[in-house]
Amino acid sequence: MNYEAVIGLEIHAELLTSSKIFCGCATAFGAPPNTQVCEVCLGMPGSLPVLNRRAVEFALKMALATGCRVNPESVFARKNYFYPDLPKGYQISQYEQPLAEHGHLDIRVNGGVKRIGITRIHMEEDAGKLIHSEHRPVSFVDFNRTGVPLIEIVSEPDLRTPEEAVEYFKGLRNILLYLEICDGNMEEGSLRCDANISLRPVGRAEFGTKAELKNMNSFRFVRQALEYEIKRQRALLDAGKEIIQETRLWDAAQGQTVSMRGKEEAHDYRYFPDPDLVPVKIADAWLASLRQGLPELPAARSRRFRDQYGLPEYDAEVLTGDKALADYFEACVKEFPQPKQVSNWIMVELLRELKKEEAGLAACRITPEALARLLTLVEKGTISASQAKKVFEEMWAGGQDPEAIVKEKGLEQISDTGALEAAAQEIIKAHPKEVADFKAGKTKVMGFFVGQLMRQTKGQANPQLANEIFRRLLQK
Repeated sequence: MNYEAVIGLEIHAELLTSSKIFCGCATAFGAPPNTQVCEVCLGMPGSLPVLNRRAVEFALKMALATGCRVNPESVFARKNYFYPDLPKGYQISQYEQPLAEHGHLDIRVNGGVKRIGITRIHMEEDAGKLIHSEHRPVSFVDFNRTGVPLIEIVSEPDLRTPEEAVEYFKGLRNILLYLEICDGNMEEGSLRCDANISLRPVGRAEFGTKAELKNMNSFRFVRQALEYEIKRQRALLDAGKEIIQETRLWDAAQGQTVSMRGKEEAHDYRYFPDPDLVPVKIADAWLASLRQGLPELPAARSRRFRDQYGLPEYDAEVLTGDKALADYFEACVKEFPQPKQVSNWIMVELLRELKKEEAGLAACRITPEALARLLTLVEKGTISASQAKKVFEEMWAGGQDPEAIVKEKGLEQISDTGALEAAAQEIIKAHPKEVADFKAGKTKVMGFFVGQLMRQTKGQANPQLANEIFRRLLQK
């Protein structure tokens, strides 16, 4: 039987506030364990939470950026469950009355656009972190992360393939980065993804039994976990077995999902409004001010790159798919106003080096101003395009200025017409057969002559000028 996957994602994004959502403790990553805690985030008796206004502001920005309807009143609730990393025995979250609902994100699929619905965006506090000993059967808990503000972005079950899920996840991460409300660091846990996935026969409207997948901290793992789970569920259905509703972990080392626990339902958490927190009411004036202050978002920036710089759609999508990369491009174009050339160098040379190192743009050792100066050297004829690639590699390795590398390596292009013409005449005299071939119409032999000149000048002859000189001399 043919099946289709039904996938929904729950994205948890830590907000870039300097303090926690209900207390004044710091949120900086990497502090010694249990040094950024207080009686409020540890749930000590008699302590009372106070809502962080900046966290609400950041959450509202994400809601507006994804076309959500912001509810005029939302309510914090207690989500009750017992786990060692949850000091209060409950998590403060939102349930029946979330901050925002009914948004969407458009993603590109197979050359077209598909709209993925966003069910809700709600605020909540993060839990602590368990650290399991490799040497003894014990675990340690670090409560520094407890109370860090989160937004959870819950999609509609509109995704059908792992590729669509990854595109949607990437799109949300990009918006978070453009808004500067989350650092998007999946390795540190500040952006996390859970997936709900089920299979159903093609053409059937009813959903199948779903499994929830956790522990996916990269786009690659999201794709691999979903691909594995689709195969696993299909094999069970083909064998006439039932799918069990459960939570499963992605084991990257084994390349498979493994059962963690039975999947909870909402009633298992016994939600009820938190009696220590009043409802959140959003003033229209505040919302209007935030809407007006939204930055240029990825889709709009991509359109502008096509219109303002004349870039192809593919180039614009790649460059604006990462805010830092788009900023880099524009800084370079400001110094070297040849957008397509800049785009080519970034997308081919720069991204290739970053891919080798499996790093983001923060690891780039070439400033946009330095790249612009390199391209200017090519435009002026100081070095050839092939030489520029060698200079780029040197710049990447050592961070030197292009001018210094050209001088140090003696790469400056020879553009002295008199010197090149004298050398060309000697080459022509030494190769009468090739001259006869050219005059007989075999114009491809031009490459031979230019190659001889490049060899004689150790690759420093201006190739364009060399072609012009040989064409003129051979046509006499």
